[in-house]
Amino acid sequence: MKFPMNYDQDPFIVIWELTRACELKCLHCRAEAQYTRDPRELSFEEGKRFIDDFKNMNNPMLVFTGGDPLMRKDVFGIASYAIEQGIRVSMTPSATPNVTMEAMRKAKEIGLSRWAFSLDGPTAAIHDHFRGTDGSFQLTVDAISYLHELDMPVQINTVISKYNVDHLDEMAAVVEDLGCVLWSVFFLVPTGRGQENDMISPTEHERVMRWLYQISKTSSFDVKTTAAQHYRRVVLQEKQREANRSKEVQPEYQDVLQSGKTGTVDGLGRAPKGVNDGNGFVFVSHIGDVYPSGLLPVKVGNVREEPLSMIYRESPVMKALRSPDEYKGKCGVCEYKQVCGGSRSRAFAITGDYMESEPYCVYIPKAWRNKSTAQ
Repeated sequence: MKFPMNYDQDPFIVIWELTRACELKCLHCRAEAQYTRDPRELSFEEGKRFIDDFKNMNNPMLVFTGGDPLMRKDVFGIASYAIEQGIRVSMTPSATPNVTMEAMRKAKEIGLSRWAFSLDGPTAAIHDHFRGTDGSFQLTVDAISYLHELDMPVQINTVISKYNVDHLDEMAAVVEDLGCVLWSVFFLVPTGRGQENDMISPTEHERVMRWLYQISKTSSFDVKTTAAQHYRRVVLQEKQREANRSKEVQPEYQDVLQSGKTGTVDGLGRAPKGVNDGNGFVFVSHIGDVYPSGLLPVKVGNVREEPLSMIYRESPVMKALRSPDEYKGKCGVCEYKQVCGGSRSRAFAITGDYMESEPYCVYIPKAWRNKSTAQ
C-alpha cells in the first residue's frame, strides 16, 4: 500500500504550544496550564527561526495551541510570518474574554486557515464543569456565531470522557446546529491533569467509534479523531462490511480517509494517511522541547539546540514509533498495524512503554485468533 507522504522524513502536522498561560482550569488539561506566561517561552525571533527550519519539510500544517495562544500578544505576528512562508496555520484558543471580535477579525485578515474551539458538552452545565469556568459554553457559542459572519471555517474539538459519553447524540446535534465544518473528537489520554478514572472503558471506546462512523455518514460536518488510532480500523471494517453486502470493490485505506464531504483532504486538515505520535505528528513545547506528541511526554530534543527536521528524522524514539513491526503484544501482530498502530501515548500512559499494545482496544488480531483455534 503506497501513500503520497513519507512520514519518516516529514510530519504532516506540527503542533506548537506557544504558551502554557490560560485563564481556564480544565479537568483534563494536558499542559497543566497556569495563569501567567513562562519567561522561558520561545521568543518571536526564535519562533521565526523555528518556522524557517520546518517550512521545507513538505509543507506541514502548523497548529498553535497552549495554554491559550491568545495570551501571547505576538501571536498574530508569528502567524503572519508563517503564512507568508506558505505554511497553513490554524489555532486552538481557549474560550475566554481574549476571544474578542478584534482578535477574530485579525485572524481572518492574516489568513488563518481555520479556527478551532473546544466544546465538551451540549449544555453549559456539562461544558463549564469540564472546563472549570462558568460562562465558557456561552462565550464559545457567541464566538462561533461571529466567525460565521466573517465566513471563517470553524472546527469543534470535543474530549470524550465519562463526563459526556452519555450525551453524544445531543453533542452531535449542537455541532450540526452551529454549522461547523469539522468535529474533531479526542479520546482522553491520562496525562497532565487527565486521570485514568476519567476515561471511558475499552468497550465504550469501540461503541463510540462505531457510532461516530454512522454519524459521519449523515452529518453536514466531517468527523476526525485524535488519540483514537483504532477508529481507522473501525471505519475500514465498516466500509468493508458495506462493500461485502453490496458486492462492491473492497475499499483501500487511503480511499477511506479521502472521502470527506468537501472532496478535499487538506482543506479540513486531515492527513492522506493516518498520523500517530511521532509518525506524521510532532509537538514543540513553549520552551522548545520536542515530543512525539503533547500526550506522550518523552522528550526527544529541543529546537533551540538543533533543527526540528533533524530531531524528527533522527531521534531513536521517533524512529521506533514509526516502526509498527516492532510494536509489542497484539498491536505488533495486528493486520491493521500499518493503518492504525494504536495510540502510542495511551500505551505509554497506562503501561509506561510507548511500544506496548493500545490498552483500550478490544479488537483481537487474526493472528491471535488463528493461533487460539489451532490450539
